[in-house]
Amino acid sequence: MLMLKNLKQLIFSVEMKKKKRERNNNNILLQASNELFIGLNVILWRKRHRLFSLISAVSGCLLLLLFAFSVFTPPPTATDHFLSHHPSAVKKTEVVESNFDMVLQVPASGGTLGRDLWTSSQSKFYYGCSNASKSFQSADMKTHPNRYLMITTSGGLNQQRTGIIDAVVVAYILNATLVIPKLDQHSYWKDTSGFAEIFNVDWFISSLSRDVEIIKELPRNEGKAWIPRSMRVPRKCNSKCYEIRVLPVLNKKHAVELTKFDYRLSNRLETDLQKLRCRVNYQALRFTDSILELGKILVERMRMKAKQFIALHLRFEPDMLAFSGCYYGGGEKERGELGAIRKRWKTLHVSNPEKVRRHGRCPLTPEEVGLMLRALGFGSDVHIYVASGEVYRGEETLAPLKALFPNFHSKETIATKEELAPFSSFSGRMAALDYIVCDESDVFVTNNNGNMARILAGRRRYFGHKPTIRPNAKKLYKLFLDRNNMTWDEFASKVRTYQIGFMGEPKEVKPGKGEFHENPDSCICQANGLKTPQEDDENSKERKEGAEVSDEQQQQQPQPLEEDPDWTDIFYLDKELPDVITKQEHPEVE
Repeated sequence: MLMLKNLKQLIFSVEMKKKKRERNNNNILLQASNELFIGLNVILWRKRHRLFSLISAVSGCLLLLLFAFSVFTPPPTATDHFLSHHPSAVKKTEVVESNFDMVLQVPASGGTLGRDLWTSSQSKFYYGCSNASKSFQSADMKTHPNRYLMITTSGGLNQQRTGIIDAVVVAYILNATLVIPKLDQHSYWKDTSGFAEIFNVDWFISSLSRDVEIIKELPRNEGKAWIPRSMRVPRKCNSKCYEIRVLPVLNKKHAVELTKFDYRLSNRLETDLQKLRCRVNYQALRFTDSILELGKILVERMRMKAKQFIALHLRFEPDMLAFSGCYYGGGEKERGELGAIRKRWKTLHVSNPEKVRRHGRCPLTPEEVGLMLRALGFGSDVHIYVASGEVYRGEETLAPLKALFPNFHSKETIATKEELAPFSSFSGRMAALDYIVCDESDVFVTNNNGNMARILAGRRRYFGHKPTIRPNAKKLYKLFLDRNNMTWDEFASKVRTYQIGFMGEPKEVKPGKGEFHENPDSCICQANGLKTPQEDDENSKERKEGAEVSDEQQQQQPQPLEEDPDWTDIFYLDKELPDVITKQEHPEVE
């Protein structure tokens, strides 16, 4: 019995140990499972962390690249489309935005407009008239003895021409004898030519003998040379201004030299003085025989090439573009080149190219001139004589114009080197040759409003209102901006509309407006007994439109500055302070 009881206890204890061992094994297994699970979680967390770090690193690099690209890439320029579309321009580092030729299909023909492109329909109603009135005193009656006026001109040929013209009038106002003017020999042009080497001196003196006494040099005073008093008058000084400022000095010193004499006489003078201006400009100032002879040859050779031709005065020199502050889409290279030239003038303010262009103060590019002419009706068969100096970027800039008008000529192409040799070293004489051809052309065109453009515009008005086309730059600027978004017919129609009032027709400019040299209204007379189309009621609408555009034309005229009268004749700038004169002192001074 006892043995049986002990056996049962032994079996029970064995079973209990077995169960305890099983429980321990289960706990160990559970603990191992937990540890395995935790280990797996740790491994997965580490992998996710590394993946997230990788993604973050890649994203950061992309953001950094995007930021660098946005910082170092130059912004698009709104006016880049003004750069020439010549294929070679595309090969450069600067990218031309517009693909002009693929958008605006320019026809080779000018089309049929139902009007004569080569003449003015109203020219027969007007003629030049500059004879003095009966009340105009002659030189022998009013010239005082021992009263001598000398002047020194400045600038290029045509800027000097304005000074010579006004000097004769000032001598008349002061009752003085005029000494033959000295030409500017120290400016950018470096032209050593004297008056007698460009103009016919004897003709100049004799043709004005009734108006003003003129001598070739200052006479001696009791065996001694006169020492003239050098002085300068304000720009746009009128008769009273000269009587107050110069006459007392002239009476005391007997000889006065007025320096930098350009645009020193008012536009608004009495009629007889304005007519004297015209007699000097259109009759007395005659080039020398040698210049006239070669000029005539150039015109004849152009006539041999075509019955009618256009003369284009193209101002696109680097100096002029730099001074103007205009920008034509050449990128940093253009800004650097022109900016370096612009530093020559210390007093120039920082330019705003967009504003200058918007106000119509930038000359048209050669391509834009070509598009304007085609839109006005001139086909690719027209012959063009181009008067220009050094064109910025040379052939690359001229290529689009030559593509539009292949019959492209200049004095260098129609005259031999031997013929040009006596003139080629003198910019004034070379400019005189261009002046003659432009004056004799059937249509005169300019891309600017400089001195030559104004002088020739007035001359062509005086001698029969021959067509003279000057761009309405303020309106055309907007049109050229948008030219890729219209058909050719729309573009051409707008050009013709905008150019009303800019074609050299009579009465385009209101009397007294603009420079007198470009609008000599006192010297333009209307034929008696003839009714002009402008006076017909049926043309009143067109007349009104022309008047409105003419007002715009006046707003576009660059006003003379004290430091420089016209940015297109930029080559003789001084660093003087402006002459000061108040309205209270002389209310008539402009």
